[in-house]
Amino acid sequence: MSRSLVSSLRGAASVSAPSRREARRSETHAALIEGAMRLLSTQGFDATTVDEIAASAGISRRTLFRYFPTKADIVTAWAQNMTDVLTASVESCPADFSPPDIIRTALEAVVPEMAKNRAEAFAFVCLIERTPALLSVSLRKYAGWEDALAVALASRLPASPDQALAARVAARSGIAAFRTALDEWIRLRGRPALVPILRRVLVLQAELLPRLSEDPEWVSRGRPALGGSRARPA
Repeated sequence: MSRSLVSSLRGAASVSAPSRREARRSETHAALIEGAMRLLSTQGFDATTVDEIAASAGISRRTLFRYFPTKADIVTAWAQNMTDVLTASVESCPADFSPPDIIRTALEAVVPEMAKNRAEAFAFVCLIERTPALLSVSLRKYAGWEDALAVALASRLPASPDQALAARVAARSGIAAFRTALDEWIRLRGRPALVPILRRVLVLQAELLPRLSEDPEWVSRGRPALGGSRARPA
């Protein structure tokens, strides 16, 4: 799986280049994650055995365990890649970015790093979001995203007694928007691109509550739907 964004944003911080052995281990680690995620998302998490994952990677079961003690650890590693991408994106946002800009930029940065193509990205998302055994992995991933966003937002919000709380509220709202976009993407079976759905959800999030407090019938009067047509009253 590509981690070009993380590498480009954090490469300058590296003290020295990795040794050939470290580089080889890193490449094997990434290849194992990608291959295992493909197999798990195709066959199902519970139906896929550790032996099948090892065989697909051309390594022994014992070697696989040196990298990942359990199947869930493989998915956790994939999720950590996404967290690293989001964190690097947050840290690279210009100082003049507004909180909504930071949230949108960071969340959008994750999407192209999910997999090499949309079909695989959709399959990987369905795996982690719809497998009960992976619920804790998904929740830990979102908690990490929330922490990264909250830290960045807290330093950019106006000073006040509620500054840290406001940053946490904004960060959690951003994660809620991302999860809502994923739910909609899954409902649409991955046919449209995810980023436009995410952008639409963020716009709705910014507009919805203020509009509804002023005009409870705003939605039913026909805001354009994701497919381009306007919603019609029942």
